[in-house]
Amino acid sequence: MDTKGDRAYLLVDGYNIIHSWPELEQLQAESLEHAREALIHILSDYAAFTGQQAVIVFDAHLVKGTVEQREKVTEALEVVYTREGETADMFIERMVSFLLPGSRVIQVATSDSVEQQVVWREGALRLSSRDLRDLVQAAGKERRVILASDRDPGNPLDAYLDMRLRAEFEKWRRQ
Repeated sequence: MDTKGDRAYLLVDGYNIIHSWPELEQLQAESLEHAREALIHILSDYAAFTGQQAVIVFDAHLVKGTVEQREKVTEALEVVYTREGETADMFIERMVSFLLPGSRVIQVATSDSVEQQVVWREGALRLSSRDLRDLVQAAGKERRVILASDRDPGNPLDAYLDMRLRAEFEKWRRQ
């Protein structure tokens, strides 16, 4: 995990979010794996856009013999599957304690009210699943606006060329 002190972190209780967002809950009814992949994709885009280091934590505490598994999905997103006997809440609490002394901001996304209180007492910011969904949707809208404003119907390269080069390129174009 990236532990740069100037990064903002978003720690996400993966299954809590899946069961809280209607579109992911519906997808989960068909396939839990597809719901996990959709959440990973959504938060990968969000983390890249916001510059946060996101960590999605999925419980594997009831799976016998499971060891903690980490997957670096992108530079901005890591996925963690907890080890046997460790819940996502336990992992998140451990990460908050580890990251807090040197990190700029730590946000924890879960709608588990007990977990929200625990991480808040540790010094992390709490986000409900609805808050996270609102932030993700707002970031998506902002990204679309930025992308749309970057589209220029003219030729932006043309603005950087001096008259001599423009004339030379125009001559080549007409040949």
